[in-house]
Amino acid sequence: MQIFGVDIGGTGIKGAPVDLERGDLAQERHKVPTPHPATPDGVAGCVVEVVRHFGWDGPLGVTFPGVVTGGVTRTAANMDPSWIDVDTASLLSRALDGQPVTVLNDADAAGVAEMTYGAGRGRDGTVILLTLGTGIGSALFTGGRLVPNSELGHLELKGHDAEKRASFKAKEDGDLTWERWAHRLGKYMAHVEMLFSPDLFILGGGVSRKPEKFLPLIEGVRAEIVPAKLQNNAGIVGAGMAAKASSSKGGGA
Repeated sequence: MQIFGVDIGGTGIKGAPVDLERGDLAQERHKVPTPHPATPDGVAGCVVEVVRHFGWDGPLGVTFPGVVTGGVTRTAANMDPSWIDVDTASLLSRALDGQPVTVLNDADAAGVAEMTYGAGRGRDGTVILLTLGTGIGSALFTGGRLVPNSELGHLELKGHDAEKRASFKAKEDGDLTWERWAHRLGKYMAHVEMLFSPDLFILGGGVSRKPEKFLPLIEGVRAEIVPAKLQNNAGIVGAGMAAKASSSKGGGA
């Protein structure tokens, strides 16, 4: 079965039909730049562009980089603050002429996909997925069950949001070497480990395509650390999974 997923990020908005039997994209994804400022109407227009690129007409899932409850976006750390308390599911559904839309946190979507099809498949205990990109997203699982909207990228590290020091954007903005960035990432992960004692860390986002550059350099973390198998497509796959689950229950906007 195929369904559609869209992943809204701080730098790009990407989507594709998802093959739920394989847990992978059914076609090559289409990506457009995130508008600046990343207002609800501007981003909605980009989501429409991605969906229309494939001629998709039906239910779809959309991820958002912030806390999402009942289709409403509650935080927007790397987006325009006008997103706060917006009924995003309804907004996007209207922009798409009534197509049912399910909205969820971006890292939660990636985590559910990795736990079902990827690096977390069959793993019990406590598993934490971290998406390393414009910010740091997190998905927390215990006994295979998601604890939604964990937002661990906003833990304090040296007086700042951790993502300001340890995200991949922080590496690029600071022109950090892989060694220096891995040191910061390790400090952050050790802090997360102290709080949650995970059995497994899964590292996702675009940087998961080149784990050999930084995974061997991370120190001070006792838990197993692996790259995301679905890499930067995990959010799209998880969005599609959420749309399927919602449509099965008769949900969506």
